[in-house]
Amino acid sequence: MASSSVPKIKNICVFCGSNPGKEKEFLESANHLGRVLAERKIHLVYEGGSLGLMGSVSIAAFLGGSQVLGVVPKALAEGDIIGKIVGEELQVSTMSERLSVMFNHADAFIALPARQILISATTAEQLIDELQSFIPVVDSSMSRLNWSITERRKKLRLDLSLSL
Repeated sequence: MASSSVPKIKNICVFCGSNPGKEKEFLESANHLGRVLAERKIHLVYEGGSLGLMGSVSIAAFLGGSQVLGVVPKALAEGDIIGKIVGEELQVSTMSERLSVMFNHADAFIALPARQILISATTAEQLIDELQSFIPVVDSSMSRLNWSITERRKKLRLDLSLSL
C-alpha cells in the first residue's frame, strides 16, 4: 500500500483582535502561540499591527525568528490605527482584498479567541501538531444540499433542505 504524505504547514494565518481581550490569558496564549510558531519554523500571516492579540502573536513570532507578514488595508495603515507593523507589511486596497491575500499566503488558519473551534487543543504545541496532521474529510451529504436563494417578501431566504 502506498503511503501518502501530509504536506508540512509552512505558513499559518492567525486571525485575532487588536484588543488584548478581557482576560490576561488571551494575551498570554497569543504570545505563546507566536513562540511555538517560531520554534516550529512556521511563518505568520496576520492582519498587521502591534496592538492587542495581533501584536502579541506577531511580536513573539518575529522575535523567535519567524517571517511575519502583516496584510493591511491602506486606510488603516495611513490612519496609524493599528500600531506599528511587525515584520513585512503588504498594503492592499480593501478588506476583501486583505482576506484574499491572507488566504493565498497561508496553509492553515487559526482564530484567537474563537467562539467556534474546528480543531481543539490544550496547548499551542498540540494545536500545531493537530493542524499538521489534519486530513480533510469530505462530507458526501454536503453535495446534496440545495443552496438556492429565493426572494420572498423582500427578504432573502436560504433553502437548506436535504435532498435524499
